[in-house]
Amino acid sequence: MLLEEFDGSRHAIIDPDIVFPRVENFPDTVISVFSHQLFGKMLDFFGGRQIAESHDVDGVWKVYEVEYKGRRFAFAKARLGAPACVGFFEDVIAFGAKRIILLGNCGVLDKDIRDCGIIIPRAAMRDEGTSYHYAPPSDMITVNRKYTDEFKAVCEEFGYPYTEGITWTTDAFYRETPKKMAARKEAGAVCVEMECASMQAMCDFRGIEFFQFFYAGDNLDHSKWDPRSLSGNMRLDDKEKIVLLAFELAAKIS
Repeated sequence: MLLEEFDGSRHAIIDPDIVFPRVENFPDTVISVFSHQLFGKMLDFFGGRQIAESHDVDGVWKVYEVEYKGRRFAFAKARLGAPACVGFFEDVIAFGAKRIILLGNCGVLDKDIRDCGIIIPRAAMRDEGTSYHYAPPSDMITVNRKYTDEFKAVCEEFGYPYTEGITWTTDAFYRETPKKMAARKEAGAVCVEMECASMQAMCDFRGIEFFQFFYAGDNLDHSKWDPRSLSGNMRLDDKEKIVLLAFELAAKIS
């Protein structure tokens, strides 16, 4: 199969630093969210200034510098889906990032995980394609190799319970069939999303520190799909507070 033809060569025909030069004094740590509404809210809260931008035929993707507790961080909106997300962060690494903290929504495979509850993945099922270009074939990849204990301490300090488990990374959210969901749940998955396995594989390949956590969204563990806070009720205030957990982690480890 094509996805078994992993090539570990350190150089490709087009490397990111050919397209995007390093940015002077780029912050070591970049914090990123997927929701454009949430990104806009947090950018209004922090202020900040633009320090870089990635661009392609789909648009311009700006990176900002913000301050939190006297420290400088990069802040960016992640792109949805593994290929776009990984490609964007390849550019951000070329700018000079050494550490990525990523957070976003996921679907839950366990109805007992409450809406907007915190989930910390410890491994990801590689049911996508991008990770296979950055790591040898396998069904699973270990994620969050660093900073899990530090993030748990942040959650406990601010009174946020959390769930740990395996995440299911898939490319095709319209093909999350009942049979597949049952099989993934039986294999230990507690949630499903579209980027984690790919991002971990890319960061491992590039030698970049990576930490990702989720806030629970739609519930797939139901007789009928329940969108919960994916619907008109976005619960942005709750999610803004969750984003601050990422900044607290960044301040703790920087």
